[in-house]
Amino acid sequence: MQKNYKVAIVGATGVVGRTALKVLEEKNFPNVSYILFSSDRSAGTKIEFLNKEYIVYELKESSFEIGFDYAIFCAGGNTAKKYAPIAVANGCIVIDNSSFYRMDKEVPLVVPEVNPEDIKENKGIIANPNCSTIQAVVPLKPLDDKYCIKRIVYSTYQAVSGAGREGIEDLEEKNDGDKLKKFPYAIYNNCLPHIDVFMDDDYTKEEHKMIDETRKILHRPDLPITATTARVPVLNSHSESINIEFEKPFELYDVKVLLENYPGIIVMDNPEKEIYPIATKANGHDEVYVGRIRRDFSVENGLNIWVVADNLRKGAASNAIQILEKLLDNN
Repeated sequence: MQKNYKVAIVGATGVVGRTALKVLEEKNFPNVSYILFSSDRSAGTKIEFLNKEYIVYELKESSFEIGFDYAIFCAGGNTAKKYAPIAVANGCIVIDNSSFYRMDKEVPLVVPEVNPEDIKENKGIIANPNCSTIQAVVPLKPLDDKYCIKRIVYSTYQAVSGAGREGIEDLEEKNDGDKLKKFPYAIYNNCLPHIDVFMDDDYTKEEHKMIDETRKILHRPDLPITATTARVPVLNSHSESINIEFEKPFELYDVKVLLENYPGIIVMDNPEKEIYPIATKANGHDEVYVGRIRRDFSVENGLNIWVVADNLRKGAASNAIQILEKLLDNN
């Protein structure tokens, strides 16, 4: 007899939470039931989900006492810090979308196409990586396995949806001056080389996330990486220029074949026909799109790639649900 699983969705009314519900509808897992939670501010909201109306409940310390098998946290770090341990103490495995647990040595940081074996190392919490990191490591993994990466240079062009509802409103309403809700300057008609707070070394926290998380996911703790992350006036889907230097030589044809055959990647690379990944193509999809595959002639064994993915789906909700799917499959 197949077991019935109970899953909590924490932060169900937010941008990532609602995306998670959409992805769960598409997956339509059998024998899984859901209860939706939010802060007291959004509690009582009614959401159409799986062809019926769900009431969103206020998240409390007692919420997990009814017994959940799994929980997907689509809320901030403070919520994860307080409630994830409570969920675990009640026998629940938490998949957390916030940054709070990502660099915890006791918590696996997982992209299912890259390091699914790390899932089994969990002690009750599995961290979902940063959106910009997730899409980067999917193509980096097969390249590292075959050619051994020597150095990475990240330059990202990140959509406003990664900043939440207020970031979206700043772009859509062309907010400026006193009307800004999220950004320090108008994002409309601008590029802002500033995501998250600045650190003591003048890198932003987002840049540190990409560096540290890539090393952890690839199990390359000393891999030289640098990053510049920018916010651009695009609604959804992040774009990234990734410059890679390898230890081993490569042929471009072999690189393209390797990426084409790797799970979760769609190669769009035909310069003659001006075919390459763009944000509007990635929207609504879970795959990582890779193009502009070409040599970097300034170094030995250098490669440039252009990587685009839906940051709300693969960069957050879908990756978390892929982790859930692995957990369900292993039971």
